[in-house]
This record gives sequence, structure tokens and C-alpha cells, in this order.
Amino acid sequence: MLIREATADDWPQIWPFWHRIVAAGETYAWDPDTSEEDARALWMNPAKRVYVVEDDTGTVVASAYVTPNYGGPAARIANAGFMVDPRRAGRGTGRALAEHVLAAARADGYRGMVFNAVVETNPAVRLWTSLGFTVLGTVPDAFEHPRRGRVGLHIMYRAL
Repeated sequence: MLIREATADDWPQIWPFWHRIVAAGETYAWDPDTSEEDARALWMNPAKRVYVVEDDTGTVVASAYVTPNYGGPAARIANAGFMVDPRRAGRGTGRALAEHVLAAARADGYRGMVFNAVVETNPAVRLWTSLGFTVLGTVPDAFEHPRRGRVGLHIMYRAL
């Protein structure tokens, strides 16, 4: 497994799993009908450092970005987004990418990382807590899950 910074040429491999994950409406608070053009602008924005994971065949199977959560005096707190192709779940890809991104954020001078809206039913909550993230609070009934109804959104944080 190779983890590296993404290039513009990686987007065609990211888009299919990005779309599948967001369209499912279960884990991301983005509009499930987000167009490919808007998705690319969200994920591959030049203000973000974007990473990809390649499998042994060179196929992109996961991606993540890191960006300041806020600008100005709070710019040393990072925000990030992670997606693993659902067909590759459970193989350690997400953990490897998370550890890589946390180390890269620390090396870039970030002092902490915050996730603003982690759906409380998202299986990744277990990964984030195992990596030292704490749920600072939960906004109740803030997310309309397609199968579970209204669920909360966690605000999670970890010092770097």
C-alpha cells in the first residue's frame, strides 16, 4: 500500500467511491446529489493537502484531505476528511491513511485536529476514538440517516 499526495490525475479514481459514499447519505453531511464538478471542488480544493492510497496494482482505494479548520488565529487546528472505497473496507486502509495524515498534519505545524460533523452511527467513530480523538459534544437529531432516522453529529478533537 502506497500513501502519497494526490495529483489532479487521481480524481477520476476518487470520484466513483466519493460519489458512492456521499450518495448513500449515511456518513457525510454533504448533499447526496453533489455533482462531480462540485465534488471535485470540495475534495481537491487547492487550499487542502489531499492524499491517496494506492493498492499493489496502483489503483486508488482511499483518499483524505487536511486543511485549516478556521483561518487567522485558529489556523493551527486542522480539519480533515477521509474516504475509503467501501469495497476495500476492513483491510486497515483507513487506519494507515489516518495515521499518515495525523503525522503529516503534525509535521505541517498543526496543533490539533477537529472533525466538525461525524455521524454518530459511522463505523469510523471507533477508529477515531482508538486514535485518540474525543467526542467533545453531539448535536442531537442533526442528521437524517436513510435507515436509522435522525441521529446525532459528533464534534471530535485530538491534540497533535
